[in-house]
Amino acid sequence: MSRRKKSKKRIILQDPIYNSVLVNMMINKILLDGKKSIAQNILYEVLKNIKISLNQDPIEILKKAVTNATPIVEIKSRRIGGATYQVPIEVKKERGNSLALKFIIKSARNRPGKGMISKLENEIMDAYNNTGTSVKKKRKSIKWQMQIKLLPH
Repeated sequence: MSRRKKSKKRIILQDPIYNSVLVNMMINKILLDGKKSIAQNILYEVLKNIKISLNQDPIEILKKAVTNATPIVEIKSRRIGGATYQVPIEVKKERGNSLALKFIIKSARNRPGKGMISKLENEIMDAYNNTGTSVKKKRKSIKWQMQIKLLPH
């Protein structure tokens, strides 16, 4: 049993403009080299463009995109005896949101084209419509889980 103290969970504050914790989490994931103002400008511009193009609340679209990209299970390695097995573990809501944001941002960064604003906007729209690379990653993890369940342990 570990003798270390449990680390306290930090409370994530709401975003000052949209009053959303999810927006603040996404800003922190976009963040590179400690330049938070640039990350904020990117995300606010993306949300503004989404609002103009769809005439809907951009926060609701972002929430739906994150929900569509959230994985249900995650595969972790467990050592049992001398062997290491890949075990599917159900993902908690907070961990799922964090993974979904990582999927969306990583997929946006890997997209061809110029400008993070347009790439991130397109990736959020694709995740909202249940298409795109971030949703493919979710489906891939589900496939992995099904394959691992079939393996004899």
